[in-house]
Amino acid sequence: MSSLKYFLILIAVAAVSLPVTAQNSNTRNDEMSVEESYLQESVEMMIIRETSRAEGRDQKMVALEYISDAIDRGNKGEEVRQALDYLVMEGVMNKARLNGRLVNNYPDVRTKAATYLGDLGTPEAKDTLIKIVMADPEPMVLTEAVKSLAKIGINDNDETINAISWVATRFDVLNPDNLLALSVVDAYATLAEKGILKDSSAVRTLIRITEGNYITPVKEKAKAVLRDMRKAGITSGQ
Repeated sequence: MSSLKYFLILIAVAAVSLPVTAQNSNTRNDEMSVEESYLQESVEMMIIRETSRAEGRDQKMVALEYISDAIDRGNKGEEVRQALDYLVMEGVMNKARLNGRLVNNYPDVRTKAATYLGDLGTPEAKDTLIKIVMADPEPMVLTEAVKSLAKIGINDNDETINAISWVATRFDVLNPDNLLALSVVDAYATLAEKGILKDSSAVRTLIRITEGNYITPVKEKAKAVLRDMRKAGITSGQ
C-alpha cells in the first residue's frame, strides 16, 4: 500500500470516528451534527481530489470507487465533477511523459469516469463527454461516453447528435468496432424515444452501419431503429 493511500485511509477513519464519539455524549446537538456531516464530506472530497491526481492507476481507481459512492448518495457537486473531468482526460488531454513515453494512458480509468459522468447527468458533464468523444482514440472509452451522452439526453444545437455521428463515421472508415457501433445505435434509439433525434446526420450514420462491416445483430438493430424513426415521423421532411 502506498504512503499516500495509507495516509488518506487514516484520515477517513479519523473522520468517520468523530460522530461515533459524539454520539456517546449527552451534550450532542443538531448544530454539531451538521458540522460533523460537513467535516466528513470535506474529508471525502479531499480524498477524491488527491487520489484522482495521484500518479498511479490504482489510486485513480480508488478515487472512482469513492466518486461512485458519493454519486449514489446524491452528491453531484462541483468537486465530484472536477475529479471526473480530470480522470476522463487522463492520458488524452492530461498527459505525463517519461523520456518521451506516455506513462499515464489508462483507458479503463477513462471508461469508468465516462460512465460516472453519465450518472452525474449535468450539462457540464455533457460538455466533457463531447470533448472526449472528439479526442479519445480508445473504442472502449468512446463506447461508454456515447452511452452517457444518450443517458444525459441534452442536445443543444444538435451538438450531441453531431458528436456521436462524427465518432461513428471516424471508426467506420478507419477501424469498424461492433461494440462502439452498437452503442451509437442504442444511443440514437434512446434519443429518439426522448424526441430529440431530429438531425439527418443520425439517419446517414445509421444507414452507414446497416451497410458497413459489422456483425449482423448490429446491422439489424440499426435497421430497426430506422424503421422506428420512420414510424414515429421523426425523419419526415429530412
